[in-house]
Amino acid sequence: IDEVEILVTFEFTDTKKAYVIYTKNETDDKGNVTVYASSIIDEPTGVRLGGVQTEEEWTRIKEVLRKLAKDGQQ
Repeated sequence: IDEVEILVTFEFTDTKKAYVIYTKNETDDKGNVTVYASSIIDEPTGVRLGGVQTEEEWTRIKEVLRKLAKDGQQ
């Protein structure tokens, strides 16, 4: 199992879908840290991570990340 660092978790109130943004502290060829996004699926047997299913989900997740990055620069 890879060790990861959780950067942020959040839930969209309208869809009740929760997400986790995390990194394995890998960098690309430009030195940018690679981040990953997964949905959080709460099941009777426990919590598991799932994929991001739609382009709309990706768009909304990217908006959250942009806002967090902007807020972090202030």
